[in-house]
Amino acid sequence: MTTTEGTPQDQLPFHVFARSCPSRETLGHITGRWGSLTLGALAEDTLRFNELRRRVEGVSEKMLSQTLHALERDGLVHREAQPTNPPRVDYRLTPLGQEVTERMMDLIHLVEGRMPQVLEARERYDAERA
Repeated sequence: MTTTEGTPQDQLPFHVFARSCPSRETLGHITGRWGSLTLGALAEDTLRFNELRRRVEGVSEKMLSQTLHALERDGLVHREAQPTNPPRVDYRLTPLGQEVTERMMDLIHLVEGRMPQVLEARERYDAERA
């Protein structure tokens, strides 16, 4: 995969395993705890900041704000500020964000569905090392 044509990097392939590849940073934003949960929460609907905070239990206001900024910068989340009093800000997935989130939700559902095997493996592991 290459960057968008016309940019200085249009001939360079992206390689997430390379330390300096920008795709590594984006992958981190998507797969990090708060990024994946935020994208997953937005998979179903457009949400306001506090709705997102309630949906993603345990995330602090600061972390959610940082996560949303990173995902917006990467083109995965769209932020729309309404000129109302008080101001209203809605967050939704972009088409790219929808595509990424669909694939990530497949992984989430796989993990959720296989948790009995994961928990058994953890118990065996812990018992062997006790």
